[in-house]
Amino acid sequence: MLKKSRFYLMSVSLFLGLPSTAALAQEVDEDAALDVHQSTGSAYTLASPSAPLAAVVSTSASVQQPEADDSGFLDFFRKTELSGTVDFYYTYSFNEPETGSLIPLRVFDGQHNELSFALAEIAFSKPATSDDRVGFRVDLDFGPVADAVNAFEPGGDTFRNLQQGYISYLAPVGNGLTIDFGRYVTQHGAEVIEAKDNWNYSRSILFGFAIPFYHTGFRLNYSVNDAFSFGGTFSNGWNNSTENNSGKTYSVMATIKPSSELTILQNYMGGPEQPGNTDDLRHLYDATVSYAVSDKLSVMANYDYGHDEIDGQGVSWQGVALYAKLQATPIFAVIPRFEYYNDSDGFTTGLAQKLKELTLTAELKHGHGLIMRIEYRGDWSDADYFVENDNPKDNQHTFTVGWIYGFSSHP
Repeated sequence: MLKKSRFYLMSVSLFLGLPSTAALAQEVDEDAALDVHQSTGSAYTLASPSAPLAAVVSTSASVQQPEADDSGFLDFFRKTELSGTVDFYYTYSFNEPETGSLIPLRVFDGQHNELSFALAEIAFSKPATSDDRVGFRVDLDFGPVADAVNAFEPGGDTFRNLQQGYISYLAPVGNGLTIDFGRYVTQHGAEVIEAKDNWNYSRSILFGFAIPFYHTGFRLNYSVNDAFSFGGTFSNGWNNSTENNSGKTYSVMATIKPSSELTILQNYMGGPEQPGNTDDLRHLYDATVSYAVSDKLSVMANYDYGHDEIDGQGVSWQGVALYAKLQATPIFAVIPRFEYYNDSDGFTTGLAQKLKELTLTAELKHGHGLIMRIEYRGDWSDADYFVENDNPKDNQHTFTVGWIYGFSSHP
């Protein structure tokens, strides 16, 4: 049959006076037609011996299916931002503990005399908008920072690599009411988990000891106008994706921007936080004020006050952190930070004490997301909270170099 097909095609070509079709006819056989049938799913037909060779070619082309419409797939990824960071550092304590020992009060950069990996993060986010009212965010974290953030999680290691994971919905209420449900980072404080988004490399005492890292529940935010927005949360509590009691924690928050230079953040949170105890309530008040004095100078202040009940006894803590950022050139900045922290009952640091901390940071920033921060920090206590050569001491001094890279598909 194969030979007959080739014979017919060659005869037709000679009859029509198309000498060049002889070579083509040798390539068009039943196997080729069968390939077309298998790849397209069309009915298997071989062109009639009396049909011109062009008709055979046309028949093969006509059975090809149109390309699939991938506009929805591409549109999804156009709206979704891919971002992340990689964080690496070296810290030296002049109290000279053993290499690798943890340095007191350092939340994420506490390994002494060791080149240390801190964090690798990758995040996917799509905001909820009036054009597409459903959004989401997922932040995946890996490294010692992720371990530290989840150190007090009642659910154990289950959530260790999940910093955030929530769904957003923009309800058609007024200017739009944003509702997030899932796990999200706290709204409290002047600093965040990622070093790239802070002014200094090391985290403040307030960030590490006065406030929570994250919550699991619902979060609402409504923007009245460019100058004022407010919202609230309903969650399991402080740093627990898995509930540790039957009570829930509530919060209210407001953002006030009287001008483009001035921003005021006000937060209150309250609820039971002790395991198996819903009678004793923890309260936290947090305020942050930032002001752009000029294009080169910005200042910021953060105040926290907390109170809890432990076995009928009241405990409290409070502190203030002051920041300034001098952007001397587009790539170089100097950032001092000073803070005072009063842990009068030893509830957060483990020792009743008053702490002071001074940090001086020099920042070099590359245009493609690379940041290097060189930092001196001194910590002082009114008690012997630190150790040098196995001897109690009331102060410590450290030197740190941090290398951070941040990236985003939507710069």
